[in-house]
Amino acid sequence: MERDFSFARSVKEFVKFLLIASAIALPIRYFIAQPFIVKGASMVPTFENQEYLVIDELSYFLREPERGEVIVFRYPLDTRQFFIKRIIGLPGETVEIGDGKVKISPADGKDGQILDESYISKELRTDGNVKVTLGKEDYFVLGDNRSQSSDSRIWGVLPRSLITGRALIRAWPVSRAGIVAE
Repeated sequence: MERDFSFARSVKEFVKFLLIASAIALPIRYFIAQPFIVKGASMVPTFENQEYLVIDELSYFLREPERGEVIVFRYPLDTRQFFIKRIIGLPGETVEIGDGKVKISPADGKDGQILDESYISKELRTDGNVKVTLGKEDYFVLGDNRSQSSDSRIWGVLPRSLITGRALIRAWPVSRAGIVAE
C-alpha cells in the first residue's frame, strides 16, 4: 500500500511540474521568442541555409523596428510563409535603387544619402530600378545576397503588421552560435 501511495505522489508531482513548466515556457515561446530555421541563400553571408535562429518577438512591442535590423516576417503575398530580410527603408522615407546603389531620402524632403551596406559582399550590386515612398506603417526590406533574394524590389513594401520579430540569437551551427550583430 505504501508503494502505491508513493507512486501516486510521484505522478502528482510530475503533473504539477509539467503544468508549471508549461505555464512558464508557452508564453515565452508564443509571445517573447520563437525558433526560426533559415531557408535558402537570400541572406548569405550573414545567415546560411539551415541555420537555427531565435527570434525576439518582444522588442517591437516596446519600440519600432530600426534600419539594419534583420527581421522575420510573414510574406505579404502568402502570409503562411515566413521570410527573413534586412530593414533598409523606414516609414515615410523614399528608397531609390539604381546604378547598383541604394539611396535613402528622409521624410522631411532633404537630400538623400547612399546607404552604407558593410554587411553585404563588396562585389555584390543591388540590381533594379526602384523608387518608392513608404507609408507611415511601411518598411522596405532586402536580402543581403541581393542576386538570390525575393524582397521589396520584387513584391513591394512590407506592412508593419506582418513583422514577427528580429533575429536575436544564432543557435546552430554551434561554430557560429551567438548573439546576432546588426
